[in-house]
Amino acid sequence: MANFVPVRKEQHQNLKLASKRDLAHIAGQHIVSLTAAEYAQASASYPVLLVKNPNSPRYRSVAMLGLESGENLYYKDEKWSGLSLPQSVGMAPFALGLDPDKENTLTACVDIDSDLVAEDKELALFDADGKETELLTNVQNSLGRLYENEKMTENFIKELEENELLQELELNIDFNNGEKKKLTGIFTVNEDKVKALADDKVLDFHKRGLFVPIYAMLGSLGQINRLVQLRNQTGNAQITSIQIAPLAQEEIKEETAES
Repeated sequence: MANFVPVRKEQHQNLKLASKRDLAHIAGQHIVSLTAAEYAQASASYPVLLVKNPNSPRYRSVAMLGLESGENLYYKDEKWSGLSLPQSVGMAPFALGLDPDKENTLTACVDIDSDLVAEDKELALFDADGKETELLTNVQNSLGRLYENEKMTENFIKELEENELLQELELNIDFNNGEKKKLTGIFTVNEDKVKALADDKVLDFHKRGLFVPIYAMLGSLGQINRLVQLRNQTGNAQITSIQIAPLAQEEIKEETAES
């Protein structure tokens, strides 16, 4: 588990960041957070989806990296095979968190238990005079951009919800050993409903650039086949077929009742 604490000169003047950073911290993650600003680029590598816990009303925007929990098909032998790296992943071991000294204020935090930081690493966060280094300033600026992109993504998802443009999908997976799996709780845009939008709504969406992430999401569904290819290269049980289908409304009701 990560142990994030606010970056403070008093406690972290001698803390340094490793010059060589790896992605071992996401080796076992099958989804990672993604902002709408990244959809167009990410859609060339990963399925871009929304996920939601049945017990929560909140959707989370993600890139799908595997077909089951604990499976990251894009990170192998310490190498990343995606054409892009989600911004949230590249920020490790840093994140935004609440400043305990300032009410309702976000501040840069660092995971002090991460293998990427220690006093014997190479890249300083503070100089000998206790001033922030250019590295730390760049980290803070990047965290700020990530926060703004996350807020924009929340607004984008809200637009999809308010205009009833979301649909839940189910993935039905067949393996060569006879095993079958069904994945639910994943959402994309309903293309038919997008096409049926009123003209004034289409113009509004166009002016605000909402069609860019919408069609990036839809186009990214083809990357599920890429997940199958990567999975079948692992030597584990081979996937013989995968079907993607909208989850019928009655099935949604049944699942909700059972959960």
